[in-house]
Amino acid sequence: MQESKPRAGEGAQMKAAALLVTEGALVELSAADAREIVSYMRPTRMPGGSVVIRAGESSHSDFMALILSGEVTVENDVESAGKGNSMVVSVLGPGSLVGDMGIIDGAPRSATCIASTDLALAVLTRQDMTRLMDERPTVAARLLMAIAKRIADHLRETNRKLVALSQVSKALEQELEAVHGVNKRLLDKITALGGSPDTTLR
Repeated sequence: MQESKPRAGEGAQMKAAALLVTEGALVELSAADAREIVSYMRPTRMPGGSVVIRAGESSHSDFMALILSGEVTVENDVESAGKGNSMVVSVLGPGSLVGDMGIIDGAPRSATCIASTDLALAVLTRQDMTRLMDERPTVAARLLMAIAKRIADHLRETNRKLVALSQVSKALEQELEAVHGVNKRLLDKITALGGSPDTTLR
């Protein structure tokens, strides 16, 4: 990441604080808490095509970023015919937060985030979060609670999608069983009439 000045100006901080409490980020925070947190974030600009976060990396998983302007594509690696391919799962714009799980646990990133346009970001590193915890512990506690709720909401949504997928899979299985039953009855009738199922149904 190429960082600009270590701290944003007042106008940029106000904009970042307003975006931090939108639906795509940490809506549970108060405006006052958002302003405090943003003062610990570092403004960063990245050109289109840059990798903001790379799946599998753990050495650079010590930050989260708020998108101030531009768009980011979130991609998951999938296996297809023995090859690794990427599938775009979402496109994020201003007011969206990326990397919040990594700043908490430091585990390898689960997805790749690529700047599809030039980006302006507000970045909070784990080091800055630690400083926030030392200097403003109550604000830091509310930040961590907001991040935890955001992650919990994502997990609930994932569970909901898994349940829906399971229901679709079960319906397809029942449909295939019904088709198999029909085919078997047809084959039995053909066999009873002295036909050859191997040639009749080709």
